[in-house]
Amino acid sequence: MPRRERRNVLAVEPLGPYSLLRLDRGGLDPGTPGQFFMLEAPGRLLPRALSVCLATAGELAFLIDPVGPGTRALCSLGVSETIHLFGPLGNGFRLDVARPLLVGGGIGMAPLPYLAAALRLPPVVLGFRSEWHAEAAALLPSAEVVVEPAFVTELIAPGHDVLACGPEPMLRAVGALCPGAQLAWEAPMACGYGACYGCAVEIDGVLKRLCVEGPVLASLRQVHPGLSPAITPRAAASSVASVATTTDAPCVLASLGARGRETRGHSPEGRGAAA
Repeated sequence: MPRRERRNVLAVEPLGPYSLLRLDRGGLDPGTPGQFFMLEAPGRLLPRALSVCLATAGELAFLIDPVGPGTRALCSLGVSETIHLFGPLGNGFRLDVARPLLVGGGIGMAPLPYLAAALRLPPVVLGFRSEWHAEAAALLPSAEVVVEPAFVTELIAPGHDVLACGPEPMLRAVGALCPGAQLAWEAPMACGYGACYGCAVEIDGVLKRLCVEGPVLASLRQVHPGLSPAITPRAAASSVASVATTTDAPCVLASLGARGRETRGHSPEGRGAAA
């Protein structure tokens, strides 16, 4: 059951261009890997949707890409400052898989450390835009890592149950290569519980809200092939959704790592050097 609590900042640690925000867990349930929390962004109207990166008995940690005012405010928090969290929200990864392989692209690796712990440290492959971005792979020391111009799909061995999170081109490439893969999508998000339709995607002709039906979808076939997991025409007509489409729109990503809608450096084929 989602709860809203005000929690203390324990640390903010740099990892390449990203920051790992560590918070006192209090009485919050971290949920299933791939689920997310709405975090209060100091000085901003809307919270930011972030997937859980690490969860211990006393701590929740979130990997953040500071791409706008809200995410920069979260990365600028000081020790002992407090913010509100609300969650866990959305649907995470199914854990009943026989041969898991985790695939992450850039900030899309955010939910994978928590997922890896839940699955007892399965193999992990990660792709990044640069060696600087790849410093975040320290959160998954056993991961196999590639940097642009390599493709993370080159590291996917056959016969695995793939669980992936990253930018849309990467997810489409993974889904084409591995039918049935669990894919964690990202989209602008304002509310986190289905009220604003800011994260709606068209699935089989019906609008689905990633914050409620997702962010993890069971296969690529669930997403309309011509529509990005982003704002739809109906959502664009919503005043709340319009607010969420600013440069620092809260994102799920599940990138789930608050990366915004930035996709620079990704080829249509789904280059693994995502950030």
